[in-house]
Amino acid sequence: MTLLTKMSGMAFALTLVAGTAVAQSPTFFRIGTGSAGGTYFPIGGTIANGISAPPGARPCEEGGQCGVPGLIAIAQSTTASVFNNTAVQNGELEAGLAAADVTRSMFLGEGKFDGKPHPNLRIVANLYPEDLHLVLPEGASIDSLSDLADKRVGIAQAGSGTQVAVEMMLGEWGVTRDNMDEAELNNSQSAERLADGQLDAYFYAAGWPVSAMVQLATTKGMELHSFTDEDLTKINELIPAYIPSSIPAGVYEGVDYEVKTPAVSALLVVSSELPEDLVYGITAAMWNDNTRKLLDNGHAKGKQITPDTALDGIAALGVPLHAGAERFYREAGLLE
Repeated sequence: MTLLTKMSGMAFALTLVAGTAVAQSPTFFRIGTGSAGGTYFPIGGTIANGISAPPGARPCEEGGQCGVPGLIAIAQSTTASVFNNTAVQNGELEAGLAAADVTRSMFLGEGKFDGKPHPNLRIVANLYPEDLHLVLPEGASIDSLSDLADKRVGIAQAGSGTQVAVEMMLGEWGVTRDNMDEAELNNSQSAERLADGQLDAYFYAAGWPVSAMVQLATTKGMELHSFTDEDLTKINELIPAYIPSSIPAGVYEGVDYEVKTPAVSALLVVSSELPEDLVYGITAAMWNDNTRKLLDNGHAKGKQITPDTALDGIAALGVPLHAGAERFYREAGLLE
């Protein structure tokens, strides 16, 4: 038997046990995602579907939903990482998708969040790499980030992890809000503005392919900036959670070249206030055969969400696993 097969069988059994306490009445579970044109939203929706099993639903073994009995998970569109982590900390969301670098800074209360720790943040799983897209009009190019001075630049929406990281990167190349015309927009808005000639460039970190960029590439056309190896090293030293990555040629129509770019891990984050048994059941449900099929047949990044990579980088991040998730991974043999 493969590890995934063993875990799938275990996950199903554990889900039934974990869900016993909530089987008689619905438990609502809100997952903060991102804008509809990005990647968090469809991935969050798939996870919500996988872990749900509303009261009265047909049992898993009869072809019904295989989530936590009684659980109704709902993916909510938000402004992404910073908003999601803040809402989880404050109890306004039960869970959220968030970038690793922002989650670390917010948990510890460092960097932009100096003196404002978010101690309730806990991790369920590392999900997939989010590649930074620096989008330019078709035919345009820049040599480095310093070329964005005096330009109209989309820096992602307020409340997003992308904006926090992008401002740090731009500052290292001497570009700030004082010498550029910044626009705080979500991905879909940025793509529309670029297509209409109202932006010279915009940033967005997400798992490729990003739907709004697919549409932009097939209608107006676009370019993606490919960073030099030296710039990727510089960015990694500035923000260690951003590691060198690449977007393969052909992901977007007309972008027929490999794009070297930094990437950060996307995480599923929950509140430490959630019951251990509930998060144990949710973690189990994420890795059963039913959720596997949903992930494999949904957004392209779903295939990269696996139990084998669920703990990648977590030990070094400095943000704890939720006790329920930790118990599941230990029993599954993925954590010593």
